[in-house]
Amino acid sequence: MDRRLSAAATYLLYSAWEGFAMRLSFTIFTVFVVVELGLGPLELVLLGTALEASYLLFEIPTGVVADTFGRKRSIVIGAIGTGLAWLVLGFADSFWAAVASQMLWGIAATFMSGADVAWLTDEVGEGEARRLYVRGDQVWHVAALVGIVASVALATVWIRLPIVATGVAMVALGLALLVVMPETRFTPRPRGAGETAVGSMVATFRQGVAAVRAHHVLLLIIAVAALHGASTEGFDRLSDFHLLRDIGLPEIGGLDRIAWFGVLDGVALVAGLVAVTAVKRWIHLEGHAHVAKLLAAIDVALVLVVVVFGVTGTFWVAVVAFWVVGGLRSAREPMYTAWINQGLDPATRATINSMGTQADAVGQAAGGPALGFVGNRSVPLALVVSGLLRLPALFLYARAVRRGTVGTLPPEAIDEELEIEA
Repeated sequence: MDRRLSAAATYLLYSAWEGFAMRLSFTIFTVFVVVELGLGPLELVLLGTALEASYLLFEIPTGVVADTFGRKRSIVIGAIGTGLAWLVLGFADSFWAAVASQMLWGIAATFMSGADVAWLTDEVGEGEARRLYVRGDQVWHVAALVGIVASVALATVWIRLPIVATGVAMVALGLALLVVMPETRFTPRPRGAGETAVGSMVATFRQGVAAVRAHHVLLLIIAVAALHGASTEGFDRLSDFHLLRDIGLPEIGGLDRIAWFGVLDGVALVAGLVAVTAVKRWIHLEGHAHVAKLLAAIDVALVLVVVVFGVTGTFWVAVVAFWVVGGLRSAREPMYTAWINQGLDPATRATINSMGTQADAVGQAAGGPALGFVGNRSVPLALVVSGLLRLPALFLYARAVRRGTVGTLPPEAIDEELEIEA
């Protein structure tokens, strides 16, 4: 009996399950590492650097695995590996054990990133996939809200319990996908005579690099990802710390720190859900220049709001800014995904998506330590700098709009780039 679901149903299940599972741990992550493990601003950012360094090293190889051997296999490995990483963190008792868990998560997550989008696009086509990117984000946000409530409830029993539960849930997701996930449109790259598996991976990677080099717009898209990564790293690692230590959480209704972060994350997710719903209903994601302009507008808003969050000393101003950042970034995610996936060759789709994610990791790994050192002196200053790091992307958006649509390159253009590379 065939137990596989449709591609659309599988993607929505995957999005919901991941949203619920990951929010279990993210809701209390900062409280756990600051209070339970005693980490400071620099150590918080270095945790992110360990994660992004793993992304940096393994993102392209795992994208090539997905393009060479199959997207489903790559996603299953990634889900199970992610679960094991969070189990390690759940029982960590030192900074270095936490670092090891983040490195393991970084490696595992690279098997999923790029592969999930490439799998969906192959199975349902670009047009339907654009709709499902947004629908998947909506489902993710709703499930994540449930995850926040569960996280707070579990943390009141034992602060490590939500993190351990994330590990178990992600392992279960990998095993479930192994059974229900279809893969009907993937065609492995044919090997040449005498070509080994490693040789086939290298050839796939070279094709992906050639496609990016031949498409100047793709180079600009990947550069935007790097700046986005540099900007988000400081905010992601220091925003909760800023609220916890610099501004302080007021005593309203007897809420403790864990409950406060549950409320803050919950409202941020609602803002994100509203933003994604608005994108789905009123904004089309077709046309390269159109999407680039939308992303530029969102990045301008993010610069302004992150700077406000960093400089204000007023709790409610900071909280509203925190929520607006969450909404804007949620709206941005499906737009960027649609932008980078327009007109890609299915044979290298996962590899190119992985290049985009790796560029994000490069930005985070490069910007993280510098922002951490700044944060050791002044967390508000580090947050302001993280917001301003997004400004150069506006120039890249303008160039991308002038360059025109990505489109599918003819084989001879790829071959020409491969010859130049050789």
